[in-house]
Amino acid sequence: MTFVNAHAEGVLPKRVCSKQDVLDYLNLTRDNEKFTTCRPALDWMHPTILYIDIYLYGILSVIWNNERISWNPQDFCGINEVILPKEMLWKPDLFVLETAEKEDGPLSPYLSISHDGKVIMEDDHKIVSTCTMNIHKFPFDTQTCHFTVSSINHSDEEIKLVPASNASKVTQTAREYLMTQGEWEFLNISVSHQRENFNGRTFEIIKYTISIRRMPLMHVINFQLPILFFLIVDLASFLIPDRGEKLCFKVTVLLGISVLLLLLNDILPSKSHKCPLIAMYVIVIFSFMLLSLLETILVIHLINLNSEQDGKEPIQRPEILNTLRLGGTDTPNFETDKRKADCISELEAPFESLVLKEIYKEKMNDVHLLQIILEELQSLKQTLVLYAWKDNNHQNMLAL
Repeated sequence: MTFVNAHAEGVLPKRVCSKQDVLDYLNLTRDNEKFTTCRPALDWMHPTILYIDIYLYGILSVIWNNERISWNPQDFCGINEVILPKEMLWKPDLFVLETAEKEDGPLSPYLSISHDGKVIMEDDHKIVSTCTMNIHKFPFDTQTCHFTVSSINHSDEEIKLVPASNASKVTQTAREYLMTQGEWEFLNISVSHQRENFNGRTFEIIKYTISIRRMPLMHVINFQLPILFFLIVDLASFLIPDRGEKLCFKVTVLLGISVLLLLLNDILPSKSHKCPLIAMYVIVIFSFMLLSLLETILVIHLINLNSEQDGKEPIQRPEILNTLRLGGTDTPNFETDKRKADCISELEAPFESLVLKEIYKEKMNDVHLLQIILEELQSLKQTLVLYAWKDNNHQNMLAL
């Protein structure tokens, strides 16, 4: 402390103070092991209470009381707070149990102490932790991640952990600082105080549970709706008249579903306790489309099999026509021949029309059609021979 001399009598001198005066008063230096090595308690049986607060961006705030530090602010021009490097004071050995990687975030090198011995330390931690995920309702799932803070070496008899803020305050603070949410929507943060036994010693822990919910809009648009559209297109393919084009179309749609299944495999975690509902949704649609493809293949096989059987069956002639064309004696009778000719004229035309109708109705192949034409030509030849024989007999009778 320094004093400024007064230029006139009757004027009190002005006192000028610095924070170094406070450090000199406390004998707080880097070489003073009293402030760096031991826990700041005058009585070793008196525990040090740590007030812990956490923010969503990884800022860990710790407040405790150093019983070796105190001064009167009036003696130092109203100075009630001093900022010091962390190496000059004792710090609690806190860690996060769920940390999966080494912290690489920027750490603040300073802490602040007040005139009553209260020490405030804030660290900006970038914590990469592991969380157990339940993707049964993906993409409409809600996940919870836990951050457990505890001391490594000090039991509950030496250090007591107390949450500095309740769950509602922590949640409100996180909402104020949270500018963007990306794929996840922040819900709330809950705080719980617990004790755990380890090697016969009891340690206090504070567990922060962060609840987040996935935003499903992009997953619905990019994945679920295309699969539903594929199913609708597959059902509409039954209206395709050509069976070959229908089969090719169904196979193409099935391959499209297979590509979407590969995308789903990349999105979902490799391990899960329950089958996700979206996987069951895709499997059911894939099964329907596979059954539709098998049904189309079976129908085409049955139609081709029926066509082959129709091509192998000969056309059955009436017995009377076969008798007229093939039967008879070597010396035919004129009356008998006349009746035969009348029967031929009455049966030939209806039979030919019936054959033509059967040809167009059954859509016979070319080989079957040529076989029918050959049989009709043979029948026509036999008819002409019969008429020629009848005319010859008639002329012979006139000659007699």
